[in-house]
Amino acid sequence: MTRRTADPLADLERKVAGAESGGLDRLRLVEVPFVPEVRLHLAEDAIVWWARMEAEAGAVLPPPYWASAWPGGQALARYVLDNPDVVTGLRVLDLAAGSGLAAIAAGLAGAATVAANDIDPYALAVIGMNARANGIQVRQAGGDLLDGDGTGVDLVLAGDVFYRRGLAQRMLPFLERAAARGARVLVGDPGRAYLPADRFQVLASYEGSVSDEVANAEISRMDVLQLRLRD
Repeated sequence: MTRRTADPLADLERKVAGAESGGLDRLRLVEVPFVPEVRLHLAEDAIVWWARMEAEAGAVLPPPYWASAWPGGQALARYVLDNPDVVTGLRVLDLAAGSGLAAIAAGLAGAATVAANDIDPYALAVIGMNARANGIQVRQAGGDLLDGDGTGVDLVLAGDVFYRRGLAQRMLPFLERAAARGARVLVGDPGRAYLPADRFQVLASYEGSVSDEVANAEISRMDVLQLRLRD
């Protein structure tokens, strides 16, 4: 088996260059069905793609969440493109960005600056590829930011961040700290189990069939929510 490359960007570019050979273990640059204004490098089949990466690495790897357009991110992207005043002229952070879909939509809608955060080096690499494909400048911000408060940004976008208990328990305090210092916090969510719904106001709901890689199912509703400040 080949060793996993030390350069995720070079690895992904090599894989994309060979995509014309076909097969489910490929990334392709495609329009996002719910957000056709944006094109992303997505896996034909995320599970098969994951298996390919592990086979090449000869090791167990984390799921390639960045290889799918998550429904919460799709909802956020749709919302900011339909309501550009939400982001125009602001410094925006796409938290746990995955493919960078929400970040790219914010850039297209007129954000002053856009940063996309993820802890996976492959996510950061694909965010750069996706930003270039859409003609948008996005700063890739690596590492775990959840002990901070998002200092320096006016708007935090967070799609599908309440799907796991441990993550949700760290995510909500971060979002509350960001809101307490004056940032606006918008979350995209299709009804995840650990969403603290009482802490949010629904701004928009979208109906439609969207593939949910996390739950391995089709979902029919995606919400965009704003964090409420505590009294």
